[in-house]
Amino acid sequence: MSGRRALFLDRDGVIHTDCGYLYRQQDVVFTPGIFDLARAARQRDYALFIVTNQAGIGRGYYTEQDFHRLMDWMCGVFATESAAIKRVYFCPSHPEHGLGPYKIESPFRKPAPGMILQAAREFGVEIPRSLLIGDKLTDIEAGIAAGVGCNVLFRASGTEHVPASTPCVLVNRLCDAIEFLQ
Repeated sequence: MSGRRALFLDRDGVIHTDCGYLYRQQDVVFTPGIFDLARAARQRDYALFIVTNQAGIGRGYYTEQDFHRLMDWMCGVFATESAAIKRVYFCPSHPEHGLGPYKIESPFRKPAPGMILQAAREFGVEIPRSLLIGDKLTDIEAGIAAGVGCNVLFRASGTEHVPASTPCVLVNRLCDAIEFLQ
């Protein structure tokens, strides 16, 4: 897989509606267009990765086991949609609100690029040829810091403000991001 392109997807707000600290399957509402986008990426030979901050674990709202149970189910749904996820990367820590060992500054917590860089190392991803889709400026900052070639800010509500100097593409529908897959 050396030299492979990747599509890095944030979870909360991109893959599903952000309802705040999601950890239960029954609360998942997939974002319209997510499977069309993921299938289009797979058809173009992109590896799919989820890169997600999960401070709800660090804050004690749910456990890592709860998170893994949900992600196993979610990855199963993607697989049945012909859009298999290669791996899920997550950061459970929070530098201010984490509890116990989770109260740390982590190079994996976005806007730091750690999760993206780890995926690139483990799977031979060419980051400059890859694409990241997030719904927050911190997602875009992580992509920029990692050297991702195209960073897409998904603004379902149209409210996320982006400084004019931030190099990213803005879309209001996930299907609009398909055109940036090369």
